[in-house]
Amino acid sequence: MARNIPQSRKWVFTLLAWGVALLIFFPILWMVLTSFKTEADAVATPPKFLFFDWTLENYHEVQARSDYFGHFMNSVIIALGSTLLGLVVAIPSAWAMAFQPAQRTKDVLMWMLSTKMMPGVGVLIPIYILFQRLGLLDSRIGVLVVLMLMNLPIIIWMLYTYFREIPAEILEAARMDGAGIWAEIRHVLTPMAIPGIASTMLLNIILAWNESFWTLNLTTSAAAPLTTFIAGYSSPEGLFYAKLSAASTMAIAPILIMGWFSQKQLVRGLTFGAVK
Repeated sequence: MARNIPQSRKWVFTLLAWGVALLIFFPILWMVLTSFKTEADAVATPPKFLFFDWTLENYHEVQARSDYFGHFMNSVIIALGSTLLGLVVAIPSAWAMAFQPAQRTKDVLMWMLSTKMMPGVGVLIPIYILFQRLGLLDSRIGVLVVLMLMNLPIIIWMLYTYFREIPAEILEAARMDGAGIWAEIRHVLTPMAIPGIASTMLLNIILAWNESFWTLNLTTSAAAPLTTFIAGYSSPEGLFYAKLSAASTMAIAPILIMGWFSQKQLVRGLTFGAVK
């Protein structure tokens, strides 16, 4: 039986939730507003919130100075490519761990998760030297593979969770009908786990899009994504806050739009899993 919650308490919780949401969103709002200011207004004291001379000069200068669409395409290719490659590797791995577990399966899962706790700088030098010798520095394929490996534990863990919710009897019925391993994964397991796969894909696209450590250290120009595009507006002469804000707004706008339209799918997949 549901517990009755007083209306006053509901209002308090609602106001607290909105307050926390506004607190989290305020830096983004401030960045967007700063992108429409002049450099003088951006550093004015006291800060100018809404009452300033709005201008699009920063966006024009950012586009004139940098190849935004080139960086944008690099981000799209790297984020989508690393996620799709990760799914190709993770789906069979998660299937094996969920439906054919071995004695050390849980240990392997914990070991994979523990690799996310290691700072990237700990393996930067060997990876940089390896890339240098293989000619993969400032290449899309190099960054794509690194980001896939960095996010692979998360992909496997999420898919493993979804696959565990699929009744094993369904897969056993497919085997009795003569389905092999790959047919089972392709025609039975994958269609049933589409919500989980979709939410996993969306989350990892966001992670790959926002990755800055590896992209800043392994790319310069040819394969540089939008994270490198943003970093180009920090110079020894100082920070140009208005132009930096414009570049940051242009970089996060695509992923914010994607997240807005896919939020229901993302929340549904993360909350309910593959099958209920």
